[in-house]
Amino acid sequence: MSQVSIPNDISEVSAMWLESALKAGGKVGVGSIAGIELSQIGEGIGVMGEIFRAKVSYSSGTGPSSVVVKLPSRADANREQGISLGMYEAEVNFYTKCADRTVAFVPKAYFADIQTGTANFVIVMEDMGGLSMVSQIEGMSDAQTVAAIDSLAAVHASWWGKADDPAIAWAASTVHERIQAFAQMWPALWQMFQPNFGDRLSDEGLALGEWIATNYWRACEEFSKAPWTMLHLDYRVDNLMFDKDRVAVIDWQSLGRGPAAYDLAYLLGGSVTVEVRRKNEERWVGHYLAALRAGGVDYPDESFWRDYRIAHVIGGTSTSVLTGATFDLGNERGKQLIGAMSERHFAAAVDHKGRDLFD
Repeated sequence: MSQVSIPNDISEVSAMWLESALKAGGKVGVGSIAGIELSQIGEGIGVMGEIFRAKVSYSSGTGPSSVVVKLPSRADANREQGISLGMYEAEVNFYTKCADRTVAFVPKAYFADIQTGTANFVIVMEDMGGLSMVSQIEGMSDAQTVAAIDSLAAVHASWWGKADDPAIAWAASTVHERIQAFAQMWPALWQMFQPNFGDRLSDEGLALGEWIATNYWRACEEFSKAPWTMLHLDYRVDNLMFDKDRVAVIDWQSLGRGPAAYDLAYLLGGSVTVEVRRKNEERWVGHYLAALRAGGVDYPDESFWRDYRIAHVIGGTSTSVLTGATFDLGNERGKQLIGAMSERHFAAAVDHKGRDLFD
């Protein structure tokens, strides 16, 4: 931890605190801050944290005219999940250890700190408010999807074959003991999920959920035999911001290591409607593989498609069940988001018949 205190909540983010944090981070020049104006942004998009914009005025010198301050969720259940899953530490570690080596457009983190083993963290980062966002409930267009795929391929290529690098070796993998513990929770989570969102699934989706509940770890072990890279593990459109010719990737709380197919399946399974995915998916996967090869990685088509089918079984379905069963969603928008994700991810897993690979 640094000498700058970590705020307990947004009420402790003052002009004096922000000036101290920016100077301690040493990533941007900053003068004397006269005052800040705080407003919450992104409400209802994420469930693990709260995000605020601070407009900054200076009594002398210059610096960023605005910054984004990220703090943990105020909901106890969500904070506990963030601690147990290592999500808060993962994001702080990404910005302090990995961001500079990741070939992707990510916000500059001016200051990031955490009290290890707790939910007490703060990140002060570049304000990308001038970029556009897309509602995951509505889904991405074809052009937006292709741009998101290009950015994802760049992330994967930059860390391909480097999953044991000390800069990222701390990150949980797709066969981490935490995932094994989660596998043991799946049957109970599945029972808790169904009263909330079971009506969004088809009969085939419900049957698949029953199978995953008792075969999740087996599927993870098989999936993890594929080549590893850095994974975002929550690569969905609500965590992307669109510029004219590039995509900024935000929210690195789920950062991990494992096969690349996870992130692509998660993106295409949850961030476009079922109909749009079915119409364009083969072309999109081909585009991803071509972008990966342009980054120096050769992933045979047949091998990738097999891994991609399993990724749909273990990825978005699990996120949907976990959030739908245990998280305090906070508002109607959050409930609509989890409902849409559940419907789409289970439909994709049914479509690709990844379960058949285990029969």
